[in-house]
Amino acid sequence: MAERYKTYSAFFDFYLSEHSKPATRAVHYLGSTFGILALILTIATRNPLWIPAGLVAGYASAWIGHFFIEHNRPATFKYPLWSFAGDYHMFFLWLTGQLDKKRKQAGLI
Repeated sequence: MAERYKTYSAFFDFYLSEHSKPATRAVHYLGSTFGILALILTIATRNPLWIPAGLVAGYASAWIGHFFIEHNRPATFKYPLWSFAGDYHMFFLWLTGQLDKKRKQAGLI
């Protein structure tokens, strides 16, 4: 990760390349789901303690994917906000069936 990305679009192509294995993406989707559930529970129960619980569960899932499956360093350490956005961007592309199209456009498959 020597290059500093100046646009989110360029970063997102890099982000997708760091999630090349389906199992890595799967644990990210699990983490994203935990985050969404925590937000729903925060609103439903009016208990803000669900927010840190969702962040911990979400990041733990993602980092397991990077350290034990993909064997790379999460982009979160260098690009925290873009990585957070990238995670949900990838998740929603997957949910809508558009992820492979985007990965092809990025030259990853």
